[in-house]
Amino acid sequence: MNRIRILNFLTLVMLSFHSLAAQMAENFDLVRLPYNHPGLSVDLGVGLWAEPLPFDFDLDGDLDLVVVCPDKPSNGLYFFENPGTHKSRPIFKAAVRLNQNQVPHNLRHSRVDGQDRILGVGKEYLNFRKDFLAQPAPMKTAAISHKNKGNRRADQWQLVDLNSDGNHDLVVAIDDWGDYGWDDGYDAQGRWLRGPLHGLIFKHMNRGTNQSPDYGPPEPILAGGKPLDVYGWPSPCFADFDSDGDLDLICGEFTDGFTYFENVGSRKELKLVAGRRLADVSGSPLRMALCMIIPTSVDWDSDGDTDLIVGDEDGRVALIENTGQIRDSMPTFLPPFYFQQEADTLKSGALATPAGADWDGDGDDDLLVGNTSGRILFFENLGGFPPRWAAPRALQAGDHEIRFEAGPNGSIQGPAETKWGYSTLCVADWDHDGRLDLITNSIWGKVRWFRNIGTSQKPILQSDRPVDVDWPGQPPKPDWVWWSPSGSELVTQWRTTPVVTDWDQDGLNDLIMLDREGYLSLFTRIKRDGNLILLPPERVFTDPAGKLLKLSGGDRGKSGRRKLMATDWDGDGLTDILINSSNASLLKNLGKNSGKWILADQGPLAKRKLDAHDTQPALADLDGDGRKDLIIGAEDGRLYVQPKILQNQPHKP
Repeated sequence: MNRIRILNFLTLVMLSFHSLAAQMAENFDLVRLPYNHPGLSVDLGVGLWAEPLPFDFDLDGDLDLVVVCPDKPSNGLYFFENPGTHKSRPIFKAAVRLNQNQVPHNLRHSRVDGQDRILGVGKEYLNFRKDFLAQPAPMKTAAISHKNKGNRRADQWQLVDLNSDGNHDLVVAIDDWGDYGWDDGYDAQGRWLRGPLHGLIFKHMNRGTNQSPDYGPPEPILAGGKPLDVYGWPSPCFADFDSDGDLDLICGEFTDGFTYFENVGSRKELKLVAGRRLADVSGSPLRMALCMIIPTSVDWDSDGDTDLIVGDEDGRVALIENTGQIRDSMPTFLPPFYFQQEADTLKSGALATPAGADWDGDGDDDLLVGNTSGRILFFENLGGFPPRWAAPRALQAGDHEIRFEAGPNGSIQGPAETKWGYSTLCVADWDHDGRLDLITNSIWGKVRWFRNIGTSQKPILQSDRPVDVDWPGQPPKPDWVWWSPSGSELVTQWRTTPVVTDWDQDGLNDLIMLDREGYLSLFTRIKRDGNLILLPPERVFTDPAGKLLKLSGGDRGKSGRRKLMATDWDGDGLTDILINSSNASLLKNLGKNSGKWILADQGPLAKRKLDAHDTQPALADLDGDGRKDLIIGAEDGRLYVQPKILQNQPHKP
């Protein structure tokens, strides 16, 4: 009977807090956190994925950038105006969003008879400068047939005069994921047993004219006498790259490199040799910073040779400048230069994972933010209300930049994700020496500790070491991880936040995060013989009905991906949990019963929908009122806050 009464009481409490959360959400919106720093320039960027369209959009005589961003929550077409200064490396104006409707993947730019034309999948967008995507005109072609027709992400259409007859032909590039599969692809030694990605290119020869095209059936483009095949996302760039009068081909890929196919035929007959990997002027492999690259070709600097403009997975856009020099029958390029823009709002790559703390000990809260690249960026708060921010700096540890990367076999989802790291973090004094450290997780699921051996004002981080647990035997791991933990290290589900907090209020920092099976768990800290010891996880968190909180119900690639932080959100003396949702949701702490902590999900705290992959809640005092403000990192790499903190107001003690 007592148990029933307790459950009924808790249900009423839960319902009342659901009502409270709903009321809060009605008046709680989110906006992007601005730099508030006139004159500052930062990397040009949109949200997750950048598909650049380089052309003179405003018809003022120089090349601008229109960048397609198909992610959430910043889906759109973005115009970056070239102010005409700094020649080939201008500092672009901040982005202007051109459209209000959703934009798809796979938009490509073509130049035909002096006109800029924008093609999507199976269509051309007419009068693009004025109407953007409002006038799609179907392009009729025979369907492409390939091995795994339904398994594609790239479907890139563009116009190229392949045989120099004055009439532009249709080139369609696709990828094929059928052989690659996705999960469960490694053997016990970490070797990938499934197939590769495929990137295929087809031509539809124009039997009509530019004004009345008649595109023929698809024919695979050959290289070395075989159908051309690169590692996914081909993004073909046709141009006379070796200055011999015919069209050569450079392709991108799903990962980070470029393949060059020399035309040994003529301008009227395309005959490509087998592909070779491009290198830069130093002889190093020509690579981008991240995966999912989208190159397009244009003579950006008007020097007579064709350059590459390349979009990165994290929304940035780079110039790869053609030097005009031919080496070993191949063009040579400078390393990628990431374009700059006038600073508008803070951005940390993609899938931003912020944590707030006074990192430099100057009395205000800074932001440390992870992202898909595996880096951790430091955004210094320069003071003021609203605060002014410095450009981000990548944190160092030991003698190198912090960067987690999957490499060939570190991602559950296979070697296509080699460049990703998915850094998540918590800033806390882990060893209780009075200095803030970093506790991190990543694509690997290994929880690591970067110890601060500097000072509160000038942190110096040592190279990372494992967070060790006092396991009774062999350290556990998720069942689908092919490798085994070493020593007593903590390995759990990938892409989840480690949360350091003194949960039991005994003066020692504990750890809260998902265990290897996705249950929210408490790793208690104790002292033994003067040493700090982290105990194995306990599943001590339930919902009001008494069910253990399993926050990640999937396995393999669908596991993990939960972002957390701990705080007394409602000021009742009990530590609550904030968790990723459509923005961020409150798991309200209702207290302890029968040895379990009861957390009631109050739903999203705000109105604006930010999630696609996931979000990360964080706290920092940004308006100087002595209370922590909610900050949410989103898929687009932006940081979202309540509008109230952007109002100019005096510091409140």
